[in-house]
Parts: sequence; C-alpha cells; structure tokens
Amino acid sequence: MRKKYVFLAVILLSLFTFFNPFGRSTEIIGVTPPSGPALYTYKIVNRLPHDPQAFTQGLVYKDGCFYEGTGLYGHSSLRQVNPADGTVLDQVNLPYTFFGEGITIHQDRIIQLTWREHRAFVYDLASFSLLDTFTYTTEGWGITSDGKYLIMSDGSSLLTYRDPDTFNSVLRLPVRSNGQPVTHLNELEFINGKIFANVWLTDQIAIIDPTSGQVTAWLDLTGLLDPKDHPGQTVDVLNGIAYDEQEDRLFVTGKLWPYIFEIEIMTEKE
Repeated sequence: MRKKYVFLAVILLSLFTFFNPFGRSTEIIGVTPPSGPALYTYKIVNRLPHDPQAFTQGLVYKDGCFYEGTGLYGHSSLRQVNPADGTVLDQVNLPYTFFGEGITIHQDRIIQLTWREHRAFVYDLASFSLLDTFTYTTEGWGITSDGKYLIMSDGSSLLTYRDPDTFNSVLRLPVRSNGQPVTHLNELEFINGKIFANVWLTDQIAIIDPTSGQVTAWLDLTGLLDPKDHPGQTVDVLNGIAYDEQEDRLFVTGKLWPYIFEIEIMTEKE
C-alpha cells in the first residue's frame, strides 16, 4: 500500500507543478508578458527639393527616381520626379472628377488609388500609359506591395490584402497597438518585411507586422519640418514614405511640403 500512496503523491505533485501558475511550468513553456511597441526617433541625413504645390498622397522610389501620386480635385496626378532638383520628368493628370490617393509599384506597373471614386488606375511603369482600372467599395487611402499582394488602407484600422491581377480582397487585417485599434492608416510602404504607415493628422509612422497586424514600433517624426522652412506657406500633414532598397535609404515628406527628407531611424537612447 505504501508504494501505491507514494506513486499517487508523485502524480499529484506533478500535476500541481504543471498547473500552478507560479511553478516551473511558466519558465519551461517560455511565457513572457507582452511588451509594447518600440519607440524610434530620427536623424535628418539629407533634404531634397519637393514641389510645394504637390498634395502628396503616395510616394515610391525606384531606379533613381521618385514616383508621386498627388491629390485634390482638379490637381490630382501621377508623376515621375528627379530627386536631385525636383524636376517632373513625366506626368499624367487625373480627370477633374477624381481625387488621387496612394500609389505603389508592383512588377512593371503602377497602381494609383482614388479617394471616394472607388477606382484604381493601373499604368505601365515605363510609359505611364493606362493599362487597366479596378473598382473597390471602400475609400482609397494608401497602397503598397509586398511582392505578392497589394496592401491597401481605407482610413480605418483595417488593411486589405488584394490580388494584384483582379484587385479582389484576399484578407482583411486589423491593426492594433497595445491592444487598441490604430485608425486613420494612410500612406503605406513595405520595407524589410514590415508595413510602414502614416497615421493621418499625426507625426507618427506605425511599423506593422504584416502577419499579425500588431504595431511593433512607432517612428516619431515630430519637428521634422521646421516652420522656418516654409515662411508664409501653407503646409498640410506628414504623408509620404519611400524606400530605396538598393542603398537602404528612407525618405519621408508631407502634403504641400517644400522638401523630401532622407532620414535615419534612431532609438530614443541614441
């Protein structure tokens, strides 16, 4: 009988250790409390000229040029721009009834959204000739490509993954930071496996895990545009993220800003 009791005692002790939240099981399983997003700041590396009349809605860098989508009714366009002096090398103007929004390059095409017209225009990258149009039911704000899917924002806390050939919705991904929805997601850029998103009416860029939708870091660009840089000139919000993959350079700008800034991401301790 003693052997039987000893055996039962061992079993009960094992069960207590396994289920006890203060026992070794926590360490063995490796459960750790969730940590909040990292906080980053910036250092200005370079300042490039930017058309102060451009209401920037989308910005991309490829093969030595900026590609920019601008907004406002009657002023919306798609442009190819020389970074050195801001010269517009090529331009397509949208009809007056369309308010241009975000752009992205996917393979040899440029896709440009519109705000409330539920229309996306697809252009040939080399010639800017119109190849196709897509429709969607939400507002159009920002768009980027992860190489397989198009990823679109509509001003809410949701990102929509879309088939690049049909524009059909494949996945709706909610974006959260510390458990709370992040709304007003605007211009997007896919950089080194993360989605960078301007958050409308703020100086913050959310850095988002493309699988979970969790904000892994915040990039605070407060003070980037000095008021002395635009005396007497009206400027609008921070909006526009571009990445030079070849040289690992990050560019940001805003609507009606006189400059595009090349920045380096810094931790708060640096």
